[in-house]
Parts: sequence; C-alpha cells; structure tokens
Amino acid sequence: MHPAFETASAASAIPIHFVTAATWDAVAGGLSQTARAFAEANGFKAKPGRYLVLPAASGTVEAVLFGLDEAASPKHDPFRPGQLPGLLPPGVYRFATAPHDARLAALAFALGSYRFARYRKNEAPDVRLVPPDGVDIDDVSRIADAARLARDLINTPANDMGPAELEAAARDLASNYDTSFDCVIGDDLLKKNFPLIHAVGMASPRAPRLIDFSWGDPAHPKVTLVGKGVCFDTGGVDLKPPGGMLIMKKDMGGAANVLATAAMIMDAGLKLRLRVLIPAVENSVAGNAFRPLDVFPSRKGLSVEIGNTDAEGRLVLADTLALADEDKPDLLIDLGTLTGAARVALGPELPPFYTNDEALAADIARCAREERDPLWRMPLWPAYDAWLDSKVADLNNAPSNGFAGSITCALFLQRFVEAAKSWLHVDIYGWTPTAKPARPEGGECQAARAIYRLLSQRYG
Repeated sequence: MHPAFETASAASAIPIHFVTAATWDAVAGGLSQTARAFAEANGFKAKPGRYLVLPAASGTVEAVLFGLDEAASPKHDPFRPGQLPGLLPPGVYRFATAPHDARLAALAFALGSYRFARYRKNEAPDVRLVPPDGVDIDDVSRIADAARLARDLINTPANDMGPAELEAAARDLASNYDTSFDCVIGDDLLKKNFPLIHAVGMASPRAPRLIDFSWGDPAHPKVTLVGKGVCFDTGGVDLKPPGGMLIMKKDMGGAANVLATAAMIMDAGLKLRLRVLIPAVENSVAGNAFRPLDVFPSRKGLSVEIGNTDAEGRLVLADTLALADEDKPDLLIDLGTLTGAARVALGPELPPFYTNDEALAADIARCAREERDPLWRMPLWPAYDAWLDSKVADLNNAPSNGFAGSITCALFLQRFVEAAKSWLHVDIYGWTPTAKPARPEGGECQAARAIYRLLSQRYG
C-alpha cells in the first residue's frame, strides 16, 4: 500500500468535508454549533481550493472543510484534493463527504504527497488517508507508486541519470518480477545492427545502450512498450540555446513513463506478454558527434540523412521500433519527449497521440478521459510523408520547412513499423512547468495511466 494511505479504522480518523457552493448549507448543518460558528467567524466560503481546519474543544482537530469545483464546471479539476497533503496538520484523515470521484480523489491525495528528496531534506507530509469505501486501493497505490517512479527518474539530473543509471533503474524494476533482461552496450550496438542508436550516443563518454526485458506468459498477446531514453540532449552539433537545454534532463521522460507503465502491468499481473525496449543515450557534442547531412543506415535497412542533430529522439526510436516490429506484437506503443511542435500546438498538459487503428484510437481516448490523463489524437497525414524525402538517402530525419513537426516525426517513426498489428505513438512532455493540485512542478507521469487503463480493460 502507498505510504499516503492508512489501514486504521475510519471512526478514529479526522473527517474531511468536501463542499461546493451548492452543498455548503447541507454540510454546515451537520457540523457542531461550535464548528459552524468558527467557520463563519473565519469567513469560510465553499470556493475551489479553500480549506479550514475546525478545532475541537479539546484543542485537537475536529474536522476539515475543503472547497471543490462544481462537477459541471468547465474548470472542474478532479485532482484538487491533491492540495490536501500540503495543507493538513499531521494526522490520519478520511473522506466524510464524498468528492465527485472518490477514486481519483484518493489518487490525487497520494500524488499530492510526492516530494523529491534525493538532494535535500524534503520529507513527505505526515498525513495519511483511510481509503474510501468501494475504492480499489491496491490499484490506486499501484498507480501512485508508478507515478512516483517516473517522477523520481525524470527529476534526477543527468550527472546521476545517464544511460548506465537508467539501465540500473530498469534492472531494479525488472528484478522485482520474473523477467528476462538484456542490454546491448557501446560498439556492440553496431555489431548487433543498431546503427542509429550508436550514432546518436557515440559522442558521449557514457556508452549508449539498448535495454530489453520481457515478462509474462509467452502464450498471451504480445504488447511491446518503447520509451525514448535520451538522458540529456544538448541538441548535438545543432546546439540548443541555453534556455532550451535547461530542463533537458527530462528528455528520458518517455523511458521513465514506459517503466512506470511496465511497473503497473507487472504488479497487476495483466494477462499479456510484455516487452520493454529503451534506447538509452546522451546526445553530446564532441569531435566524433554525428553531423547535419551525415547519412547512416538503420536497422530496418533504410538510409537516413541527418537534417538536424536535435531530432535525435526519432533516430534512436527508429532502430528500437524496427526491433520491436520484428517480433510482430499485437500492440506496439512508443512514448517520447519528441517535439516542441507538439507543445506549440497543444501545450504541456495535452500530449498528442497517433495511430491508424480506429478502434485503438477510440479506446485510448476514452481511457484518457476516464483516467483524467489527457491525450489528443493527431493525424498521420499521408500528404506530409513526402516532406521526409532526401536527395541522397531513403529519408531525412527533420524536414526543413518547419511545418507540422510532431506529425512529420510520427510519420518518420511509422516508416519503421510494418508487422505490428496495432501501433500507438505518444509525443509526451513529461514535465509540469507550473505546480497544480497533485502535480508538483517537475517530472511528470504522462500517458502511463491512460495506457495502463487500456491494457487493464483489454488484458485484465
């Protein structure tokens, strides 16, 4: 069970009363006369995010009032209860009145308890929640633990989270389950035909690698997760400006979220054959760095001209997707922090996804809505595929016209997927730029919850 939760009796826990403008009178009527007078004296209003600790005559906490949005409000945020861990006095609490969605409120409470404390004292709040009745707290804990894993990995700076450290994190996760684990490192990438992964990572003194582990019954449907693991991205020879490099420790966010998804799948024991593939590299600048207009072979046999060294994520994913595709999985999913164009179009909170499978598109969109893990479908627009043409190679990794950057990236990756029955590509941001309830500033778990819900419904 996640440490934000407590198995104590609900009767001994401090009640939290969720209130809206519409329910305030009814809730107030159930409070003691002293509590109502205290709320009135403090000018409490049932506005979203407002809270008030009601003291008991003994000097302890009698109850807590917390304002929510109206359920029908366009600004309704089911994760608003994630504010509570940072507000409440130490103690054990329970939901005395139902929030709009008890499961998401409990998850928000756990997510809001997260603190990144690797480098300084930053203890999680000393507050715990008695799980609400009817909520599968094991599953909520599983999701919260996975989110913590993704956040910790992304928040760790590149000096402590290079390709070897990312491999160690994957090994650590895999060691908790009955998995087979392999890793191809350094020049062995060339020997085993991963030339694009090697090209991107060869300028770093920290050797590039391809992490590969499998779990589950081989007789079950094959699901393969591929995560971009660029542990730091300078942009390469096409160097990013300082502002563009400032949070590039998050460029392995695809890998972090794939590991989070894998953790949920394995812990839940879903009836599928899981394979996890992570190309882990550092895109550095050195005398042996790959250059614009260089041409490299790929695992699939397609030659790739380098239009921009800062479009490195699609290169390492290309070789990895080609490997995954050879296994003919029933479902192939890749996650990566890939394009600024996606953020220009949809912002940091709404990652685009791409697929030509209409049933899969409908299912993942529904799961994203249900889980409140937002995703938005974008088109694999075939007319733009010609923009990937090269005069000297089979394709170019970065069209020079500057248009539709997220779409052309997806189209580039699509060139390396043929045999998989279904393919889903998600262009995540992996970072919360401004803190929100249950979502602190920093590394974020994106798309993983929606994907886990999809897989749970298909293979639970």
